[in-house]
Amino acid sequence: MILNKPNLILNSTYHDKEYKEVISDLIGKPYSFFEALKLKGIGSKRMIINEVSPNLQAYLNRVSDINYANIEMRSGGIIIYINKGLKNFSWIIPYYQLVLYKTNGASIHAQGKFINFENNNMFKENKAFFKRLLDAKVVYDQRFNFMDS
Repeated sequence: MILNKPNLILNSTYHDKEYKEVISDLIGKPYSFFEALKLKGIGSKRMIINEVSPNLQAYLNRVSDINYANIEMRSGGIIIYINKGLKNFSWIIPYYQLVLYKTNGASIHAQGKFINFENNNMFKENKAFFKRLLDAKVVYDQRFNFMDS
């Protein structure tokens, strides 16, 4: 398997052990059931994609269908699962590359790409998830704080 490192978008329609290893190396193994309970959930609910960067257009439906995605947290980053018809794509984003913006909805930027989620009821139901995600990113970033307090 050849993985284009700057891309970090995998076709996850079918189970592939090599992809599982690559994802674990980049952002850590999945949380266990008990860790997920302790964190009060590690996955978002399905959200409507409002807009994406031009280099992500290939992973969306070309017709006027609604595009959906959801997010899974890992110890070292996140995975954004994008549904395109019967195919699934996974965008792997380590925390050190992750940038979140609160726009009209939410916008996630990394690796020269972005995805913007629509501000609707589905997005509002994920407010607690985004708080947990920001908290996890802060904890991750503090591990590398080399400035003396």
